[in-house]
Amino acid sequence: MPRKKCLRYIGNTPDVTYYKPAGIPMRVLEEVVISLDEMEAIRLADHENFYQEEAARLMNISRQTFGRILESAHRKIAEALLQGKAIRIEGGNVELNYDQQ
Repeated sequence: MPRKKCLRYIGNTPDVTYYKPAGIPMRVLEEVVISLDEMEAIRLADHENFYQEEAARLMNISRQTFGRILESAHRKIAEALLQGKAIRIEGGNVELNYDQQ
């Protein structure tokens, strides 16, 4: 039986939660779902340039878990870009923590 995922803290929720390739009708698009914690990992590591150890502390997870979340997010984004899929951002075991901004 898999272990329950611990609560991850995020600094904000994205204003835009859906991206799609231009010129392709939504009814024919496949989707890739990125969880809110994966999006937060992208924000902290790639946009805010935090080291993984500090970003993991902000999210209340281990550095190794942060690395796995970030790798998963990168893989999903690459899949969407290379295969022309839409990206939907939703879900995850998260809690807003605005103290980290």
